[in-house]
Amino acid sequence: MKAIRAISERVRDAGGRAFVVGGWVRDMLLDRPSKDVDIEVFGLDPAVLKSLLRRMGRVSTVGESFTVYKVWVDGHEGDIDVSIPRRESKTGRGHRGFTVVGDPSMSVEEAARRRDFTINAILFDPLSGEHVDPFNGRGDLDGRVLRAVDPETFVEDSLRVLRAAQFAARFALSLEPRTVTLCRAIPLDDLPSERIWGEIDKLLVRAHEPSRGLEALRELGVLPKLFPELEALVGCPQDPEHHPEGDVWTHTRLVVDEARDVVGDLGRAHRTTVMLAALCHDLGKPATTKVVDGHIRQLAHDRAGLEPTRTLLDRLHVHTIDGFHARYQILALVDEHLVPSHFYKDRGHVTDGAFRRLARRVHCGLLARVSRADLLGRTGAARQALAAEWFAIRIRELGLEDGPEPPILLGRHVLEMGVPAGPEVGLITKAVYELQLDGEVRDLDAARAAAWKVLKSQ
Repeated sequence: MKAIRAISERVRDAGGRAFVVGGWVRDMLLDRPSKDVDIEVFGLDPAVLKSLLRRMGRVSTVGESFTVYKVWVDGHEGDIDVSIPRRESKTGRGHRGFTVVGDPSMSVEEAARRRDFTINAILFDPLSGEHVDPFNGRGDLDGRVLRAVDPETFVEDSLRVLRAAQFAARFALSLEPRTVTLCRAIPLDDLPSERIWGEIDKLLVRAHEPSRGLEALRELGVLPKLFPELEALVGCPQDPEHHPEGDVWTHTRLVVDEARDVVGDLGRAHRTTVMLAALCHDLGKPATTKVVDGHIRQLAHDRAGLEPTRTLLDRLHVHTIDGFHARYQILALVDEHLVPSHFYKDRGHVTDGAFRRLARRVHCGLLARVSRADLLGRTGAARQALAAEWFAIRIRELGLEDGPEPPILLGRHVLEMGVPAGPEVGLITKAVYELQLDGEVRDLDAARAAAWKVLKSQ
């Protein structure tokens, strides 16, 4: 706050007025932490503003045409975005199809009108402590309502439809009816994958109840336009004996909320992987739903879910996240999400080797969390979570939470035995690793002895 006030004082002394705008103001009113600071400066020429900022710290120009400066001030963590008000006019398709011109003479109300929602159109004067709120954003925050500022300009940016869903989820907001109508009329075919994923990522990871955002996507008409795989879940029946909560869509929404509760201690890549796996885990049910002997059955829906999951991940362009192969693991989690329950039911016969082989196919620590979310994501399911808890304990006991057991016998050990380099080395190490997975080899001496046996048997 010290740096924000210092910039505002310099602007005032130069004859202008500075306001903090956007998400920082909204979050402050909601008593939530916010790192991103945006300052809008009225009444100063861009050249004067840039010169003023350079005397305070390092300045980087983001866009000369609409004059946004990133400022690094000593004592303030991160950068501060400082801009002048700007006029926008739609000139083409997509988020880049705008002509933007800075205009420091604009009124506060004119500048605020270009923003998406009233809750983001509140300005804060750090010198006086005054909130300037031309569109009653504070009233909408208090009433927990998400409302578009200007119907004419709102529809020019299709990304706002997805932003509406993620804001509804993150801030527990109801969608104002006129805003819903506006959103449903906006085509979404101009949005690139990375922009779609940016909003869905926030919806899943940053909201306490992601289910609110998913339901908002349905209400706003997004599912048939962007996510037909999710649309297919709406109304897809389930056996009420196992799923008294209702259709697959209802179950999926409950599961993502449960998943959100178990990922707080994970890093970004693992957290996002679990959330996407929870979202996709039952995508195979619509294609496998049948009535057998009066009961709804969805046999092999885990495997059937792989193709729609691939399609959805393609649309979001999800591959690696922070170096972690998220796509591979999401698909593996979908494919294996029933295994913890199956292992639990057969716990008297499931071997340690079965766990170790499973860990080669999927990240078992993440699988335990997805399984727990799946089992709890239904009405009256507390007892069913015992399977996930048992599975989590077993993988912890076997040291498989973070990955498969590494092979004890390596290629260099086989070469030291005098075996020439070639395919035979790989065959021997693979055979010994299988014995290791079964628990017959637990140290290097035993691995070498097993390798000699394999070699002699060839």
